[in-house]
Amino acid sequence: MKLFEHEAKAIFLKHGIPTPLGKLANSPTKAREVTMQLHTPVVIKAQVTVAGRGKAGGILFANSPTEAEVAAKKLLSKRIKGTKVQSVLIEEKASIRKELYFGITIDRSSRSYVAVASSEGGMEIEEVAATMPEKIIKVFIDPLYGLRSYHACQIAKKLGYKGRQMLDLATIFHKQYEVALSYDAELAEMNPLVETSEGKFVAVDTRLIIDDNALYRHPEFKKRLTEIEAELTSQELEARKNGLAYVTLDGNIGVIGNGAGLVMATLDAIKLYRGHPANFLDVGGGATADRIVVALNLVFSDPRVNVVFVNILGGITRCDEVARGILEAKRRAGFLKPVVIRLVGTNEEEGKRILTDAGFHVLDSMEEAAEKAMTIVKSGG
Repeated sequence: MKLFEHEAKAIFLKHGIPTPLGKLANSPTKAREVTMQLHTPVVIKAQVTVAGRGKAGGILFANSPTEAEVAAKKLLSKRIKGTKVQSVLIEEKASIRKELYFGITIDRSSRSYVAVASSEGGMEIEEVAATMPEKIIKVFIDPLYGLRSYHACQIAKKLGYKGRQMLDLATIFHKQYEVALSYDAELAEMNPLVETSEGKFVAVDTRLIIDDNALYRHPEFKKRLTEIEAELTSQELEARKNGLAYVTLDGNIGVIGNGAGLVMATLDAIKLYRGHPANFLDVGGGATADRIVVALNLVFSDPRVNVVFVNILGGITRCDEVARGILEAKRRAGFLKPVVIRLVGTNEEEGKRILTDAGFHVLDSMEEAAEKAMTIVKSGG
């Protein structure tokens, strides 16, 4: 889950990382009031969770309360990459000597966090890596020992700092690692982290992405999963409400499976036969008949879907429960689109019997089922 900038900054500040003074405003009048309180030139920043906000015109500057009011009015009537701006963050404008980058993210190949730093802050780190790879500093963090003080000092030295500034910067790095650990972050980022004209360091822009699977440890954010967010499709929102893992893709073959690995393999099988999956939907282990009904209704609700491929490899998931779910979905709403079913595993024979008696043809091979789905698409359904 992506936090808004103002939410991330509140967390960073709570952990002792300096951030600019500022307040949230949801109206031009409030933006004017905040600017008057700050008594300084300000930055007006659209609060959206999409990346590339600055390039899309989501950050404006003002030297007076009147200018801030005009800028806020402009941003609050704007959409950034399809996301409507509901609020803006009004902050004091920093006096910048240099912009840096520092982030903590997950390196899945090393099964650990990795600290990434660069002297080229203010740019997207992917762009820096592509055009100036020598400017990227990486330190892999042993999960047993964590980011040690000497690691943080080494990073600060490589960025060109020494003495008091090196220690101040290292302290900020260490605190950001604590943020990443405390909030189960997939990404904790400061871009830019600026060195001010007074030689201090301030996190001017921050990002924090929390692993959805860890939200039970962060109940203060769990409600956000069911809130309307413009970057989510209606199917993704409904899936979140029902505790299903769903991602919208760009194809026309609906996919339902049990287990992320199996669903990924299903997408690959569809691609093998030159098909295009419409979604990723994992019903999880031990899926009940009711859960299967919800999953089918979700996929059927996507108008782009021409055929649905249900791929079940029963372990703790019982094939007979899945079969009953399929029949219940048909009983409640009927099937307006063809369904291809592959069913293998626990209570397989009973599941196949239930579906066969109801007139469904059940396949054993995932590849055969993927090919069948593609054949249906080519024939127009």
